[in-house]
Amino acid sequence: MQRARRFSVAPMMDWTDRHCRYLHRVLTTRALLFTEMVTSAAIVHGDRDRLLGFRAVEHPVAVQLGGSDPTELAEATRIAAGFGYDEVNLNVGCPSDRVQSGRFGACLMAEPNLVATCVRAMRAATDRPVTVKCRIGIDDQDTEASLDRFIDMMIEAGADHIYVHARKAWLKGLSPKENRPTPPLDYPRVYRLAQRVAPYEMSINGGVETLDAAAQHLEHMSGVMLGRAAYHEPAMLAEIDHRFFGDAERRFDLGAVMRAMADYAEDELSRGARLNSITRHMLGLANGRPGARVFRQILSVDAARKGAGSDVLLRALEAVEPVRAVA
Repeated sequence: MQRARRFSVAPMMDWTDRHCRYLHRVLTTRALLFTEMVTSAAIVHGDRDRLLGFRAVEHPVAVQLGGSDPTELAEATRIAAGFGYDEVNLNVGCPSDRVQSGRFGACLMAEPNLVATCVRAMRAATDRPVTVKCRIGIDDQDTEASLDRFIDMMIEAGADHIYVHARKAWLKGLSPKENRPTPPLDYPRVYRLAQRVAPYEMSINGGVETLDAAAQHLEHMSGVMLGRAAYHEPAMLAEIDHRFFGDAERRFDLGAVMRAMADYAEDELSRGARLNSITRHMLGLANGRPGARVFRQILSVDAARKGAGSDVLLRALEAVEPVRAVA
């Protein structure tokens, strides 16, 4: 797991579902993938197969939990570990109103003692790594002393790894959407933190747009986490295994990816999935190529039609890689 954390794709609500993760795994065999955040209450009381089910090919994959009740989080951790996840992560970074009202996410940075209790309870429930994803602070918190104290408490509680989003979450006055670009990024603060707690390993997250930027962060951190850039430009993930894990170089083959996803879609459709639930994650695969607009249109419009089948993916491929007649 330590090796896989060198490069990870961030948990993103409504985005990193199992269809998205399958696509990402077609592109990279090495990067650590994350589920969307799932609340501990939903896991304990809800449809566990629907919430936690995944394919073995997705490994290494981490489940991210949201919650603040140590007993409930411990039970959710035990259940998630039973599904075979490689890591259980606690969300202490999401700034949404819904998350705050449930007393989990970024608001918990104001309660480090409670978070530490949660981490200890989760650690006691599994032999899988338990990790934390947080911000550098919230609202008017001091990003020096307060962050140091929070991180020290997480390490003391037994957190195996910490992912730090390098900006504050403003819970008062900013919407979740505004919380993405508005609070300034402070990478040097995260670098100082990582240096202070070394050799404990930490990952950096937030505003990383390119693989060159990711490589620069890895000069200071043991891991880097990409979010929206990896989602909107998924083809970049095809470079991960070679560039960050030393595997043999392979070029991005859109045709191979689309055919693999068509096979996956065929299987998922037989299980009751909707095609556009799969293709919505694939819209950026042809970015920058002639025919990309038509590619996106087919995958968004045609895939949403009743009875749409996996052939839609191959038609989208033909928009950017036309089949040439054999002489």
